Amino acid sequence: MMPLSMAKPGETNYILKITGKDAVRQHLAELGFVVGERVTVVSAISGNMILQVKDCRIALGGEMANRILI
Repeated sequence: MMPLSMAKPGETNYILKITGKDAVRQHLAELGFVVGERVTVVSAISGNMILQVKDCRIALGGEMANRILI
């Protein structure tokens, strides 16, 4: 298991766990980041990431990406 922030652009992984407070986990779930979901890194610049999840592209900061374990 490693944080999503360590994934390279072009990599596709599956979410294994989401850490953090309930409010943070709920927010990520509403964006589509749930355990078992496939996530692809579109690009990563200065710790900020653009991710493909559930046919949507979503931008996440490095801090939030660290809470998603793949």
